Amino acid sequence: MNNESSFPLSEFLGMEVADEGGGHASAHIDAGPAHLNPHGFVHGAAVFAMVDTSMGAAVMGMLEPTQRCTTIELQMRFLRPFVEGRLTAETTVIKPGRRVMHLESRVTDQSGRLVATATSSFAVIDEAPGA
Repeated sequence: MNNESSFPLSEFLGMEVADEGGGHASAHIDAGPAHLNPHGFVHGAAVFAMVDTSMGAAVMGMLEPTQRCTTIELQMRFLRPFVEGRLTAETTVIKPGRRVMHLESRVTDQSGRLVATATSSFAVIDEAPGA
C-alpha cells in the first residue's frame, strides 16, 4: 500500500490514506474528542472528508502521471451516529471512464458496522502541455 496522507487536511484530521491499487483505496480516522460535533457524535464533515479523500486516492491510482482529478459530486448517506474509535472508508472505482470516474465507498466502525455509504463522480483532467 502506498500511503497518500501527506497533505495538511489529512494531518489535521489524523487521517491515514492508502491507495490499494486497481481502483481501490481506503482511509481511516481514529475518532476522538477533536472530531466531535456539539452533540457528542463524530462530525459529518470529518466523515465526508475521509470519504472524499479515499475516493480521490482510488482515482489517482488509476491516472497517468500527467493527469489530475477533482470531485464533481459526492452523495453521502449517514446510517448511524458514531462517538469514538476507528472509522474506515473503503472505496472502489465502479466505472473508470476516460473523463469521468464513478465510485462507491462504505464507512464502517471498528466492529464492522456500517456507519455511512457514499457514491461519487470524479472528473479526469489532462494537464495542459508545459504546465
